[in-house]
Amino acid sequence: MDTQRIIALIIFSFSGLLLWEAWQKHNSPPIAPKAPTVVAAPTSASSTPAPAVAPAASTVATSAAGVPASSLAKPATISAPGLAPQASTRSISVRTDMLSVELDGSSGDVRSVVLLKHVARGDTTRQFALMQEKVGHYFIAQSGLLGEGLPNHTSKWVATGDKFDLGGNEKIEVVLTNNDAPGITVNKVFTFKRGSYVIDVRYDIKNDSGAPIAPKAYFQFLRDANPPEGESSGSNPFTGIATFTGPAVYTEQKKFQKVAFSDIDKNKADYVKEASDGWIAMVQHYFVSAWLPQGSGGREYFTKRVTDTLYSAGVIIPVAAAGAIAPAATASLTMPLYVGPQEQEKLKELSPGLDLVVDYGWLKSLAYPMFVVLSALNSVIGNWGWTIIAFTILLKLVFFPLNQKAGKSMAHMKTLMPKMEALKARYGDDKMKLNQAMMELYKVEKVNPLGGCLPIIIQIPFFIALYWVLLGAVELRNAPWVAWITDLSTPDPYYVLPVLMGASMFIQTKLNPQPADPIQAKVMLILPIVFSIMFFFFPAGLVLYWTMQNILGIAQQWYINKTFNTAPAKTTAGTR
Repeated sequence: MDTQRIIALIIFSFSGLLLWEAWQKHNSPPIAPKAPTVVAAPTSASSTPAPAVAPAASTVATSAAGVPASSLAKPATISAPGLAPQASTRSISVRTDMLSVELDGSSGDVRSVVLLKHVARGDTTRQFALMQEKVGHYFIAQSGLLGEGLPNHTSKWVATGDKFDLGGNEKIEVVLTNNDAPGITVNKVFTFKRGSYVIDVRYDIKNDSGAPIAPKAYFQFLRDANPPEGESSGSNPFTGIATFTGPAVYTEQKKFQKVAFSDIDKNKADYVKEASDGWIAMVQHYFVSAWLPQGSGGREYFTKRVTDTLYSAGVIIPVAAAGAIAPAATASLTMPLYVGPQEQEKLKELSPGLDLVVDYGWLKSLAYPMFVVLSALNSVIGNWGWTIIAFTILLKLVFFPLNQKAGKSMAHMKTLMPKMEALKARYGDDKMKLNQAMMELYKVEKVNPLGGCLPIIIQIPFFIALYWVLLGAVELRNAPWVAWITDLSTPDPYYVLPVLMGASMFIQTKLNPQPADPIQAKVMLILPIVFSIMFFFFPAGLVLYWTMQNILGIAQQWYINKTFNTAPAKTTAGTR
């Protein structure tokens, strides 16, 4: 078995592993859904309101005036008020040009967020629900205040209405009010803007209690660990962004940190807990929900398993920059909540590092520039299918010198096959003499046995990076190409592209030198069939790229073989 065949087999094995992992991702059974546990809110007036999150087992001392003794109070670990309070009989519906949102009319929780510009996976007749209260796909957003008597997400809020529509306005506000704390009026204000996936959650506090208060606000997500609707629970080690679902924290200190639900279960979650910058998010394939604190100042990030099926992740931040709100004074705190697609350029504008939720792993330095070029091409072409084809051609041109060198080397090796067979017949099982004779043949013919493989190996990181880009780009979700391909992010429904890919791979294999080992030869012929079947489960955009890559490779190798059969023949004759 010559060195070239060994390296080629390694390349194919690596690719096969990648394809197998993707196939597993698409076909692994989903986690069995469980209904979230419901815990009633405490009725005792002595119970200190706290979010059902408790990131650490520590209870914060509170002064008589209700001011936490620490500079940044943590949620109390006492009897938690409603982890998932029962749905209110009254809901508040809000509709903009981008979102359809349902708020709990009593608690002010964000109970449902539907993205009007994105359809559901597998059902184009309905819009995609990013947040929802559904068994097996439970995901909501909550917020409240920390401090003696101050309202949290289990308190009773009074809204000014129950139906809001942006209409022709640039923005609308939904105001909920609470007066439970004597002398303290709290307004929770939701602001929705035209053309935006950002919901501003603002707390306006007026202190007429006669004593200073130092409230802190918490903003948290509450969701189960199940994968998003339409996604599998498999984990692909090559494309973590495509399968990762869970919290993520960003700070300037440690940058982007994903927090696995399994690490939360084991109390091994490693991320920055306290910082003066950053944000916290719930990440899933194509979409992200994120609390985005503004400016700088003390804040605490937390994650916790709150029931067997529910997890929380959020941030705590002081309401007043000075710490306390004096008597007869007011203070406000605004927390933007982003709920939308992972559109990298738009995410960059919202908060530093937010675009990192589109995680390309260790090949980000290659993947991101590729995405930029793809986006630029698509801005001109206007169709992601043709954009992928144009990019494949462009990439092929960039690597043409390397591919030409590899093709010539393989074509030259093909002409040497009869001589190599003769050497094997002459030396039989004497491997040492056979290898020496082979090396002498390569030297006489001026052939590098690795010449056909090294250029290919150099290109592998680029191909894998592009694989990640096409698999993770939300821009390809529901993006049509031609005829039956209506969504490049889902498999070809009629398997036309996978079959074409397999056929092109078979033709490309036949154009290359055939292995002398009959077992290797059979493996090389079977691989196109195996790959074709695995590609049945790949997104159409990826299959389109690989098919086009093969077609261009066939054209290039055919041209090289044709031109080589005239020139090298003379060289070979001259060496005899």
